[in-house]
Order: sequence, then structure tokens, then C-alpha cells
Amino acid sequence: MAEGAGGTKHWLRRFAARIEALLAWLGFTFVTRWGRFERAYRRPYARLALRLRFGAYPLLALAALAWLGWDWTHGRGLAAAENAIFDQVIQLRPFEPARSGRVAVVEIDDCSIEYYRRRGEGGWPWSRQRHADLLDALDRAGVRAVGYDVQFIEHSRADPGGDASLEAMAEGGAGRFVFGSTLPPQDFADAGNTIRVSQAPGAFAIAPHPARPGPGIVLLWPYGEAMARHSALLDADRDDDGLVRDVRLRREHGDWALPSISLALAAVATGRAPASFPDSVRINWRTRHPMPYASAADVIEGRPVCDLQGASPSLDGAVVMVGYTAAGLNDAKPTPVDPAMPGVQVHAEAIEALVAGTGIWMPPAGFKYLLAALLVALTGFVFWRGEPSWDMDAIFVAGNLVLLAAAFVGLTAFGVFFDIFAALGFVSLVFGLCRSYAATQRGRAIGNDDYRPQFDPGHDRWLALARLRFVPDPGLDERELGRRIREYRRRLRGWLYRGTQAVAIEGVVEYKHWL
Repeated sequence: MAEGAGGTKHWLRRFAARIEALLAWLGFTFVTRWGRFERAYRRPYARLALRLRFGAYPLLALAALAWLGWDWTHGRGLAAAENAIFDQVIQLRPFEPARSGRVAVVEIDDCSIEYYRRRGEGGWPWSRQRHADLLDALDRAGVRAVGYDVQFIEHSRADPGGDASLEAMAEGGAGRFVFGSTLPPQDFADAGNTIRVSQAPGAFAIAPHPARPGPGIVLLWPYGEAMARHSALLDADRDDDGLVRDVRLRREHGDWALPSISLALAAVATGRAPASFPDSVRINWRTRHPMPYASAADVIEGRPVCDLQGASPSLDGAVVMVGYTAAGLNDAKPTPVDPAMPGVQVHAEAIEALVAGTGIWMPPAGFKYLLAALLVALTGFVFWRGEPSWDMDAIFVAGNLVLLAAAFVGLTAFGVFFDIFAALGFVSLVFGLCRSYAATQRGRAIGNDDYRPQFDPGHDRWLALARLRFVPDPGLDERELGRRIREYRRRLRGWLYRGTQAVAIEGVVEYKHWL
């Protein structure tokens, strides 16, 4: 038994020794091979730094500025990146503004359609009389204004009486009821169906002295005269990635513009002229405060037939958007907070932003490009001047954190979005390239074997080690003394980095930073 135990221990010791030897071989091989890999790119990089010297920094800054100029005039990749970041930031903010309660959606949902189908009164599409009944019920509920996200382009052969009722509601609404129209594609236009934009319903001038009658357009508006007179555009644009973030409030044609339905309702609700609103609005998309919804059948019947809990919002004094949300009607639009938001809610969100003043304010489109250009130029200048890396690291990190915090707090608390996240990311890339180049200069200056061959006494005859001292004027105050010492070290470091045969001692001229 003792011999068996001793043999087992001897075998374990041999196994442990072989494992140790294997690990040592792996470590030595990795370090050796990795060192060769580093020298394979660091030495050519060091030779490049020896030729370009400090001129590499302004060259890199000029290349970055050239890309910013090209992107501003062509791709707008920086703007696209900001949109993607906006989608994340708006969902991560700790709180969001509450609803004003002045805007609501009346939805033609599955329950409303099914309710009248069960009663034998037909499914979708609804009769014109039922739409007129819905408008009448909303009017009796005391709504401030109604936008109808359903198009009535043609007369109804099956319900001419309902046509007349709907037209009568539009006439009696005195502009409080706004119906949907649309601009068809350009290839739809021909000599027989164009009108002058100044003659289009709701058109308003955007120039002090507009030219009449304006360019010709094609517009599909409601069939009734009063409905056409009180109509506005339902068209909504998407960004390049397919999401709806901003809602365009008007379509400009020469000196004239056609209002969107969101703008028309906001003008009615606030009493402001349509021309006093901006061209577009970025919606303050919410995830914790849903838009108030009411079922159309509940409104028509005056009692809860779909929402049996009786939780429908009060519509007295509200601005209401009417539209369909039933499955299969294909009126869903992707937004930053909902991949399939009903189109009627998108219009309602825009109205909420205009009426309650909760739209997100953003700086001009060129702001982020200008900021990136200024920071790139400043980064190139600071590195070109040879400032200490630890000072630059600390200032760069602190500056970025302050800017990012301001952008995040502005969106969360004040509805202001400084779209500078992608710009700071681009500047960080430029800073990192400058930092890498500075590390190459530093590596060569301190004699690292990864950047140049080791000292060979047989070939390198001259090797001098000197400790240069700065002798200050005893009459200087502490602040001025510190400034002169920093300037002395900067010049000494620049002299070493420009490719002299002198070798700096690690820690004398510069030390490593945690970045």
C-alpha cells in the first residue's frame, strides 16, 4: 500500500513538472512571437514617424476635416449615426414629460368594426353615415378640433345620404373638422388634374410677397366642397432607416406651402397662423405615458361597448385624431419606441408636441459637423504642439463626459437634444489615432526594442546619458514656475520625439497614463 501511494505521488510530481514546462514553453513562445508581431508593425510605424515627425498631426486633422466636409455634402453618415443614438437615449432616460391631456386618439379598432358587424350593419369600410355619426358624437362631447385620418376621395354610390351628412358636418364644423388629403407620386400628374398651389385647400404663403398662382401640383382631396376646403395632408416621411422620428408640418412649393393635418389641427387649437410653426417637429416619444385612446364604437354609442372598464379619456376640449387601428388595415409606422405604431397616433403625437410645446428642440443640422470640426482641429493642434499626454487625456475625457452629460440631461429634463454623440465618437477616433502616433514617437524616444534595434556597443559608438535640469528664477511664483516647467518639458520631449539619437529614460520625460 505504501509503495502504491509513493508511486502515485511520484507520477503526480512528474505530471505537474511537465505541465509547468508546457506552460513555460507556451508563455515563452507567445511572448517571443507576439514581440515579433509588434515589431513587424511598430518599427515601420516608427520609421514613418521619423519622417513625418510632428507634421503627421495637422495632416491627420486635415484628412478628418475633409471627410467631415464630404459627409456633410454627400452621405450624412454622422447624422444617421445620431438618429440611431437618439433611439437609444430616449428609451434610457430616467423620466419623461407627462401628457398634457389635450390630445387623444379615437380608434376604429377591431372591436368597433366587429360590434356593428354583429348587429348586421356591415363591417369595414364603414358607411359615410357612420363616419358622420362619429363626428356628431365628438362634437356633442365638446371636442376642440377633430382630424380625420381616413380619406374620402370619391362619392359613395351605396350611401349618398351619408355623403350629404358628412359634408354637412364639415360645413357646420367651421374649420374644426379637418379631413385628409394626399400628394400622389409625380408620375400621376398630367395636364388634366393639376391645380395651382395657391388655389389648393389650406395653402398659405411662406414668402412676404408670394408669386401667384404658384407652381402646379396634383392633390387628392375629399369629394365634398366643405370637406376639401377644410382638408390637410396625411403624408408622413420616414428617415433613411425607415423610422419616423420627425413629422414634416408642411410641403413647400415655391412661395406657398400646404399644411399637414398635424399643423392644421395645432393651428385651430392654438389660434396661431400655420406659417408661425416650424417646418417640422421632432416628437418627444414616450414609453411610460401612453397616448389616451378611446374606441370609436364607445364614442358613437355614448357608452362602453368595447372598453367595458369604462376607462375612456375625457374628450371635452381635447384635440382628437380619428383613424383606424384594426388589424389588416396596414397603417402602421415604425418609430423609436414602437416598431408598429398606428399612423393616427403619429399624427396625434405631432399635435401633442405642437399644442403642449413638448417637441424636442435640436440645433441646426450643421451644428454637430461644426463641433466635430472644431474639436478635430483643436486635437491636431494640441498634439502638434507636443503637449503632455496625461494632460490631454484628462482634459479630453472630462470634456467628453461634460458634453455627453449635457446632451443626456437636456433631452431628459428640458426636451433639448444636442446630437453630438456621433460627433464625439468621430473626434475620439481622431484622438486615438493621434495618441497611437504619439505612443510610437515616445516608444522610439525611450529606446524600446519594439520600435528600433537594441543598442549594440560594437556598432553604436556614441551613447550619452545626461540629466538635463531646469534652473528656475527664484523670483517666480508657483503658478508661473509650473507653467515654465511644463513648457520646458514639452520642448525637451519634442526634441527627443523628432528623431535624435538621444535616448530618454523612462519616467524622466514622460510617464504612462491609465489610458
